[in-house]
Amino acid sequence: METTQQALQETKNIRTEYFVSSVIQQCKQDKGLAARLRRADNPATEYQSWELLAAHDIDLERDDQRLPFITVAATIARAKSEGNGSLRLGQAITHCYTEGRDSTQAAARLRRLLACDDLPEVCRILRPLLSLIASKVGQTLDYTRLLRQLLRFRFDPQGVKAQWAQEFYARSVSEQLSGEKA
Repeated sequence: METTQQALQETKNIRTEYFVSSVIQQCKQDKGLAARLRRADNPATEYQSWELLAAHDIDLERDDQRLPFITVAATIARAKSEGNGSLRLGQAITHCYTEGRDSTQAAARLRRLLACDDLPEVCRILRPLLSLIASKVGQTLDYTRLLRQLLRFRFDPQGVKAQWAQEFYARSVSEQLSGEKA
């Protein structure tokens, strides 16, 4: 039983990695697709991403499948990413403001995200936040991790929220060392 679950999780991981790398490559090669994906961030024009999603065997009728993939694909297209990054969502929120995690605006953004009850609400709140991150932060998000978190949100919302809070409030090693010296 354990190996079956591990194999299923590995398959999901490969699928999310493949989707992210595929969207990055396709956006580099097809500017029209990138423009359609940027417009797909709006629920009224979301259908413009359906061709891409259907090509990746994503069930368009299920919000819990469609919305995470659309949210991440639109973010990749908007950021004009060259590859998958390593910056986590909570860290990226702190990088949007000069005060970092001490910023009341950053903390308010995180609290609003953590107050979400369902996946459609999370994706709706994430859209402007991800636009802010793309415009303010010089590093690239870990899109694969974000996609996995969004896909897992339906099953474990508190666990995903805890990850975002941990990413936001965690101190880097250099901060910890400088704090110990003071």
